[in-house]
This record gives sequence, C-alpha cells and structure tokens, in this order.
Amino acid sequence: MTKKQKLQTVVSVLIFLVILIIDQVIKISVKTGMTLHESIRITDWFYISYIENNGMAWGMSIMPKVMLSLFRLVAIFGIGWVIYKRILKGAKWLYVALLSMVLAGAAGNLIDCMFYGMIFSGASPNYTSFFVPWGTGYAPFLEGRVVDMFYFPLIVTNYPDWFPVWGGERFVFFSPVFNFADASISVSVVALLLFYRTEVELEIQQLFK
Repeated sequence: MTKKQKLQTVVSVLIFLVILIIDQVIKISVKTGMTLHESIRITDWFYISYIENNGMAWGMSIMPKVMLSLFRLVAIFGIGWVIYKRILKGAKWLYVALLSMVLAGAAGNLIDCMFYGMIFSGASPNYTSFFVPWGTGYAPFLEGRVVDMFYFPLIVTNYPDWFPVWGGERFVFFSPVFNFADASISVSVVALLLFYRTEVELEIQQLFK
C-alpha cells in the first residue's frame, strides 16, 4: 500500500471506532440510567426519550429479528470490503470517510442485536436495566433490541378538522426516535447520494453483476 492508502486506512478505522464508541456510550448510559419510555426534555423540540425496537433504522421492521441481524452482519462485511477496495483504487478522502460512517452506524446497531440481549436485563418502565451474567439476559444471541433515544418533535400541532381521515388529530413533524448510529448512517447516505451518486450507482451495479 502507498502512504496515502495507509493513511486513508488509518483515518477510516479511526472514524469507525470514534462513531462506534460514542454510539455505545450513549446507548449504555441511557439503558442503565433511564427507565423504558422515560423522556427528558432538553428543549421544546429536543427530548431524550428511551425506547427499544426490534427493527431497522427509525424502528422499521420488515423481516424476522435473526434474519435482520444476519443481514446487518453480511452488509457490514460487504461495506468493509468496498472501503478496502476503494482505498486501493485511490478513492477520494470524503468518499472513504462517508462509507466509514455507514459502516460504523451499521456496526453500532448490530452490537445491540448481538450482545445486549445477553448482557442486560429486560427494559421496564418501572426500573432501569442492569448488567447480568453473560448469557442470562432478556434475549438470545442476535435477538437483542436496538436502543433509541433522540426525539426531535420540531412541530407539534393538530390537523385541521376538515382534513381527511386525520382531521382534529395530533400531528408531530419528525416523530421518529433514533440513535447516534442511525444518524451516522442517514447523514452519510444522504451525503453519498448528493456528492457521489455516480460512484454509488457503480458500486450497486457491480454488486449485482
């Protein structure tokens, strides 16, 4: 490897580790310091609201838990391989950094699925979770739940009475609760589509060849 390639590899690993550590520190702090569904008001438009979910980013769920965890694992290896190959081919610094952010976010949520169910007690509105002996937690390997906490209700109002179906009901603009790993994935994916759409399309085309 050239000097540039070695430096890009180091930077990629550092980005990955920093995001992963921040994500896990936040999640463990919330999980062991808050009860399930507890919410802490920071401002009118920002809350720390502790929830857990079985699904993908933003709480979506489209497949069984074990399959989703295995899919994440395969995706992580795939993204890691793409980063390695791009570095060898002289990819731009920002492109490598953004791919590393996607990788770190995916790994952060996978850690929850792989290990949280084995090392933590179940979450409850009545008490905070705590560490338990290995393998005696609330779920088996790959079936742990992802910890989410960031809630940004930027606009809270009601639909007009004349509005079809939801007339008079409560409306919250940007209601998903998410975590640092989700944010890392979302920001980097948007940036990749904005600045490196051609490269991303080529990666996808090569994937399905």
